Amino acid sequence: MTKRKGGGWVETIKTIVYAGLIAIGIRTIAFEPFNIPSSSMVPTLLVGDYLFVSKFSYGYSRYSLPFSPPLWSGRILFDMPERGDVAVFRWPRDNATDYIKRIVALQGDRVQVIGGVLYLNGEAVKREAAGLCEDDGTGVRIRSRRYVETLPASLGGRSHAICEFSDTERFDNTEEFRVPAGHVFAMGDNRDNSSDSRDFSPSGVGFIPIDNLIGRAEIIFFSHEGSAFNPLNWRLGRIFQRVR
Repeated sequence: MTKRKGGGWVETIKTIVYAGLIAIGIRTIAFEPFNIPSSSMVPTLLVGDYLFVSKFSYGYSRYSLPFSPPLWSGRILFDMPERGDVAVFRWPRDNATDYIKRIVALQGDRVQVIGGVLYLNGEAVKREAAGLCEDDGTGVRIRSRRYVETLPASLGGRSHAICEFSDTERFDNTEEFRVPAGHVFAMGDNRDNSSDSRDFSPSGVGFIPIDNLIGRAEIIFFSHEGSAFNPLNWRLGRIFQRVR
């Protein structure tokens, strides 16, 4: 009987180890969960959203692995992101903090913001009024203007919603940036409340090395406002929404 009990413990430990290895494998190769702690991607993503990020979308770099061990340089099985993708990446200033923004430009593109309007390669990105952005996910009434922004057809033609408090904020008028090789340019959808590639200060983002990309945001699997332990705070209508 003692041997059986010992064997039972061994089997239990082996099962736990196998389950852990499978979980690590899925997290590394397929999907990793992330949560949204700030309002920089309102209205697309709200504070309290939990989402899955596909790790295979852009291939794999050292940042695809837990603890980011320097096992290789560059990316393997690499696929270039598309303009309009919502992507998670490591902040280039410390290569440790996870950020999530929308990729608006790829290497070689020219990017500028004039009067709140995004310009790509000299062409204004179409922006149509679409009411108000009223909530950031914490219950705070933000009351900014909502627009639907549509990239030029030559650059994919994808549409997404953005929020703007005004067209005269800090990053609503910028110089023209040319995205260097091996980098992308990303912006938050909450344009006046986002530190992103428009910001080259020590606390900003600047150009994002392709190696720092972790994956593409795919689907919201849980969302809450306030305490997650209170079912009354769960935003059931956002669960299983695709991130676009």
